[in-house]
Amino acid sequence: MAFSFSDGGRRGRRFGGPAAMSDINVVPLVDVVLVLLVIFMITANVMEFGLDIQVPQVRRVQNTAQDLPVVSITKNGESFLNDKPINIHVLADAIRQRFHNATAVYVRADKETPWDPIAQIVAELGEAKFEVKMVTAPIDQAARQRR
Repeated sequence: MAFSFSDGGRRGRRFGGPAAMSDINVVPLVDVVLVLLVIFMITANVMEFGLDIQVPQVRRVQNTAQDLPVVSITKNGESFLNDKPINIHVLADAIRQRFHNATAVYVRADKETPWDPIAQIVAELGEAKFEVKMVTAPIDQAARQRR
């Protein structure tokens, strides 16, 4: 006979029709996952996280991990408050508004930044009674000994 109906050993189905197929079709799921994987692989190289600031290196660095606001200054003098652009004239008010209990501020400037923008921001923060903590990086001792 050309037809084969399997009712799983159960007899007496209501209208005698074939039993419902209860397998999960995973092919569409795999297709969607593979398309998403390809999209993420392509866009992962394009995304850039954070600001590119090379802080100066010093011999001795104090290791602190306080949760304080960070003012970053780029090579061309642009200032950022926690990675968001900020005008120097509203810097103190923005720090007080976003960080209610802050008494100190980290200042992270690129090593190629001219001194004038750094001095202006340090003066603004000092005038607003914030303690200024400069961010530096330790000198790589292995590279220093090879010289």
